[in-house]
Amino acid sequence: MFDHIGFGVSDINQSREFFLQALSPLGVGLAMEGPNSIGLGKQGKPSLWLYASSAVAAPLHIAIAAATRAEVDAFYQAAIAAGGRDNGAPGLRPHYHPNYYAAFVFGPDGHNVEAVCHRPQEE
Repeated sequence: MFDHIGFGVSDINQSREFFLQALSPLGVGLAMEGPNSIGLGKQGKPSLWLYASSAVAAPLHIAIAAATRAEVDAFYQAAIAAGGRDNGAPGLRPHYHPNYYAAFVFGPDGHNVEAVCHRPQEE
């Protein structure tokens, strides 16, 4: 449904480094950059915009699609290494559906960043 979404962050440089490192295992990279904003996405198309703001939004929940469970695991490790705080290690969440495999990390402004794979375990 969404083409892109954006929100303000308290420290654009800190958020830039966190999101680039955390989302790299999911194939997300820097797509565009402005004086006080960055657009992150796949294949050069910005889907997530971060912009410097003194009025930061209340913590959001942002879920990024992963192609495999291994990508979810790699996201979690990269996000923790980038300074994220654990909010749920990689694993199944069968209360959503039997193949819902996800990990959750709080980013620099307290946003709950999730990587999720809806596919069964790779053979």
